Amino acid sequence: MTTEEMIQEHERPLTLELDYADEAEMIRTGNNVADEIAVQEGTEARSKKEQILALYESGATDIAEIVRRVAARPSYVAQVLQGAGHLTGYFDLYTTTAREQNVYTRFFRNALQFKTVEASRESVQKIDRLYNYFERLGDRAGQHQAMVLALTGKNRARWSGKHEEAQIFSEWLASH
Repeated sequence: MTTEEMIQEHERPLTLELDYADEAEMIRTGNNVADEIAVQEGTEARSKKEQILALYESGATDIAEIVRRVAARPSYVAQVLQGAGHLTGYFDLYTTTAREQNVYTRFFRNALQFKTVEASRESVQKIDRLYNYFERLGDRAGQHQAMVLALTGKNRARWSGKHEEAQIFSEWLASH
């Protein structure tokens, strides 16, 4: 199949991508879609949280759609919807580890900390003990969960500007 044939066959998804690019441009330039709708309707602009909840309650349940309409990060939209009890089962880098993602997360509750270098070391020790426990059981899924938590710690520390703390998680990951 040629490129032209693929474009013709998939014209609608391409159109959707272009529609999203237009919305992304509005977001980049500071033109919030929901604010523009509020202005058109003569209503007062609301907070992002209020907009997210209103959109969800009016029937917009797709996170990507809400993200585009209010110019917010997916993790923020999910956090707002989870807090209001509208969403379960959504997890990403910034979702709290206090919520259970699977049967293993209860073992790792409160294990992830990186406020200080010492807290990061203690966190890695807890993760390592659990990794070794699951290794003794021959439970690869449990070991994988330990590695996911260490990667989450590394990334959260790194994006928080805590490079020394991130390095502690990174070194543990490299050795496993």
